[in-house]
Amino acid sequence: MKNFYSVYDVENVNALVKRCHEIKNDPFGNREKGKNKLLVLLFFNPSLRTRLSTQKAAYNLGMDVICMNMAEGWKWEMEDGSVMKFETAEHVKDAARVISSYADIIGVRTFPTLKNKTEDYKDKVINALMKYSTVPIVNMESSILHPLQSLTDLFTIREKKGNKSLKVVLSWAPHPKALPQAVSNSFLQWMKVVNINVTICNPAGYDLDPSFTKGHHIVHSQNEAFNEADVVYVKNWSSVETYGQFLPHEKDWMITKEKLDKTNDALLMHCLPVRRNVVISDDALDSDNSVVIEQAGNRAIAAQAILENLLE
Repeated sequence: MKNFYSVYDVENVNALVKRCHEIKNDPFGNREKGKNKLLVLLFFNPSLRTRLSTQKAAYNLGMDVICMNMAEGWKWEMEDGSVMKFETAEHVKDAARVISSYADIIGVRTFPTLKNKTEDYKDKVINALMKYSTVPIVNMESSILHPLQSLTDLFTIREKKGNKSLKVVLSWAPHPKALPQAVSNSFLQWMKVVNINVTICNPAGYDLDPSFTKGHHIVHSQNEAFNEADVVYVKNWSSVETYGQFLPHEKDWMITKEKLDKTNDALLMHCLPVRRNVVISDDALDSDNSVVIEQAGNRAIAAQAILENLLE
């Protein structure tokens, strides 16, 4: 891989998932791989799992890590040919080259404005860094994709359920504010690549972008979706039609143990953080179906597999 932006940068997804299994069984077996190498992590928005898991992955490979909170710095100029007389103090072209002179790999986490879908879907920050950087870029979540999370999700599903045919459900759930579509978009991308047709379940008016839902099945009833489901992945997202707007809660879409009981003893998955008793009820989140903590732990395994690949 030159960069890790999406699933389409991965040459062999099944081989990568297999490598995740190997790393989990022997996390320190490749510790010399990153010796005397530096990972620079740029966070344009806050993180808990992504920051800690990626740092842990780097340390397991013997790498050193520097983290920068970019929200506290000056703004970067993204447009070529700009006359920089206003609030931007540095062009991304210069910043990317300077950071590249220090780092062996750069991880980037950005967040959409949730104001203008067309602009957000251009993924300007990470695309500019990939354009101007001279070292590999890792997408730690962009405005529209979260491939590290999706590799984790696929690995967790395979770890728990194997390679057998599964009914996988991606269910919308309520949230007190509008959220990005990155996790959902990316999950659908990865499932499509491994030939898993996902049943997408959301209220009418909360649809995702058709470029990501194409090839999957969309329903507007949780009862229909959950019937005989083997995996239920829960996530809130803002509607593509009313992008970034906060719509009514649809409280009856909260995931409960009663709803999980209608499944085929399904795995309950969520990328975390999760708002208890709003998105998922306590009885569901603390049930034997829930694998959210193990799923979060697998984030370090997925990150290590990607860093190891890029170091090669």
